[in-house]
Amino acid sequence: MKTNKQVFSIIILLISLVSAAQDKTIDSLNLAFKSAKHDTTKAKTLVALSENLYAINPDTVAPLCNRAIQLIEKYNASSDKNIKHAFLYIKASALNNLGFIYAQNDNQLKAIECYELSLKLSEKLNDNASIGLAYRNMSGSYKALGSSIKSVQSDFKSLEYYKKTDHKEGIANALNNIGFYYSETGNTVLSAEYYTKSSKIYEEIGDMRGVAASFNNLGNIYHNIGDIKKAIEYYQKSLEVCEKAKEKEGMTYALNNIALIFKSQKDYANALIYLNRCLKIKEELKEKEGIALTLTNIGDVYSDLGNKDKTLEYTKKGLKIREEIGDLGGMSQSYNNLGSFYLKELKNDKLALYYYEKCLFNSEKTGNKVAIISTLENIGFVYLERKNYSKAIEYASKGLKLAQEIGYPDQISTTALVLKKAYFNLNNHKKALEMFELYVKMQDSITNQEIRNSAIKNQLKYEYDKKAVSDSLKVAEEKKLTSVQLKQEKTTRFALFGGLILVLVFSIFIFNRFRITNKQKKIIELKEIETQKQNEIISEQKHIVEEKHKEITDSINYAERIQRSFLASKELLNDNLKKYFVFFQPKDVVSGDFYWANKLSNDTFALLTADSTGHGVPGAIMSLLNITSTEAAVKSGYTEPAQILNETRKTIIDRLKKDGSVEGGKDGMDASLICFDFKNNKFTYSAANNPVWVVRQNQLIELPYDKMPVGKHDRDSTSFSQRDFEIQKGDVVYTLTDGMPDQFGGSKGKKFMYKQLKELFISIASEEMEIQKEILSNKLNSWKGDFEQVDDICIIGVLI
Repeated sequence: MKTNKQVFSIIILLISLVSAAQDKTIDSLNLAFKSAKHDTTKAKTLVALSENLYAINPDTVAPLCNRAIQLIEKYNASSDKNIKHAFLYIKASALNNLGFIYAQNDNQLKAIECYELSLKLSEKLNDNASIGLAYRNMSGSYKALGSSIKSVQSDFKSLEYYKKTDHKEGIANALNNIGFYYSETGNTVLSAEYYTKSSKIYEEIGDMRGVAASFNNLGNIYHNIGDIKKAIEYYQKSLEVCEKAKEKEGMTYALNNIALIFKSQKDYANALIYLNRCLKIKEELKEKEGIALTLTNIGDVYSDLGNKDKTLEYTKKGLKIREEIGDLGGMSQSYNNLGSFYLKELKNDKLALYYYEKCLFNSEKTGNKVAIISTLENIGFVYLERKNYSKAIEYASKGLKLAQEIGYPDQISTTALVLKKAYFNLNNHKKALEMFELYVKMQDSITNQEIRNSAIKNQLKYEYDKKAVSDSLKVAEEKKLTSVQLKQEKTTRFALFGGLILVLVFSIFIFNRFRITNKQKKIIELKEIETQKQNEIISEQKHIVEEKHKEITDSINYAERIQRSFLASKELLNDNLKKYFVFFQPKDVVSGDFYWANKLSNDTFALLTADSTGHGVPGAIMSLLNITSTEAAVKSGYTEPAQILNETRKTIIDRLKKDGSVEGGKDGMDASLICFDFKNNKFTYSAANNPVWVVRQNQLIELPYDKMPVGKHDRDSTSFSQRDFEIQKGDVVYTLTDGMPDQFGGSKGKKFMYKQLKELFISIASEEMEIQKEILSNKLNSWKGDFEQVDDICIIGVLI
């Protein structure tokens, strides 16, 4: 199950204090309304009443605002500019209040409609403060709908207009919301910058709740990227500010987030301790929404512990409260959690589907697009498990369409994967491949190796951090008392001596400062002259290096284009092989590995996979010699694989005799040459130090090869062996070089090895050829990790 982190979202309407004073204000406003003679006064009083009644009777706000708007509509055509200005201002306020009520009732689309109308009126009035408020409230509704881009655009607009009026609270709120956006999109640096700015303004205006919120949000950033130490530091700061301000609600946020750290570190005992402390305060505050969320989080901890009874108990407790208070968004989360619980833990797909459908119904009512996408994907997965692939496609396709509309790569990726599996099981391999490619593309866009490494490194700090939190919370008061006593003792003991030493040090400092300053000035002047000269030299050298680098890079890229023209073209392979893939990944730009093909005079199709001596530029030059020598053998009329390799070897040895070395050039290539005869369902091959494998019905057949290269060797007078192999429909023929088996990687930095590659071929042989290529690429990258690629890689697969 997923746990939603609580975040302070500072979205405030004009809310007055709920107290005896407020009751008097409401009575005064009611009296003012009854005695008002002009509609201007009446409408203004109704809006003021709506703002004062919101805290104690929110259901009255909408009728009061609508009534105010009805009064104002009579004066649309008024010629009196002052009256028209007054009514426009009142109508803008009424619409803004209506929007806020719609937003609280989870009708975000209607809320946005009201905010936009309010915004247009405020723009006519040139009222920057009201424009800023409208944009800020719109941001909250867009955020609830899952539209992060529109939300942050509104926040930036809000910031722009609040700055014009120096509305510091509004500026701080906008900065905080922008920080939240950058946090959600993974831009840690900008997020921290905006949160820090907002905290300073909150502190300046004495809004300690805002300060605590900013600290809490900074803690969330560092928690998300795995910097446990920083996360704890800011959560603790938030907690301390809330304790000083006696802000219990803020304390619950900090306690909850510290609990989430313990949960992420699998310290479930401490996670439950802090969640229960949080729950106790929420119950004191009688904050039902917060109680429900905390109960749900406790259920999540028990889920991680594998305690099914407790998981169900706390999740259902949270749901019951959410249903009582009509918290549609919270109900959606609980229904989703229950659906996942019944599907994964109890394998009960009927109950899972029941709760997922309830979740979908609620999410559609609130307009939360992210929740809708997630639920559509979950329902699609249930139908996938039931093997009802058409239904799975129906729901997952809706989810994918919506995910693409809002541009969320994570949701696009997961829905695409469900669709890939469903299409594959329906034998719609074209659509399956399309969905798999989309999945891979989205996975690439959300992968952040740096963040994963950071999380792994910071995991090591956990034991120290856990102790620090434990100390700071459990014995905070004792430490404060001890600290005060120590300070007093030190002050008494060293006051006199400290004062004397300070006077002496200060006198010496003043005496020496003048003398040192003159010396430093001369040194700095000399350093500046020297630095300027060094910078000029470095700049010149940098320019030379860049020019040389460009020349070398351009030369290598040009060489790569030349080498590519010698390889088997895609058109040639497409014309002669029905289904195949070529996974070709040079270590550098140019390669010693190559693949070559040609249609022979006996109507067979020759495919050569080879590994030339060396890699990079030397390997590439050697590959051109090997290719031209092979082509010369074919032009001479040879059609049998052994004959072609024998003749190629002879040419290579003759040419390399002139290399100037004593031994006369021992370079050449390891190669496998296969001649396909599709009419007679067979192929003939010769292999020199290179394997040829066939996967048939989940079994790998390893064909024998000669243990000598195509080049100078002790046995270079011995003819290469030639063998026939009968092929069957569904066979997959693999030919390869040693690049991937020799690649270092994995957790222990060992070679990939041929054994593991054989197992991989068996496991993927039933997939489409392009999917096989993607799997090979992904497997290589995951195995390699931070290790450098050691050699060129060439693997070819042909489906019979």
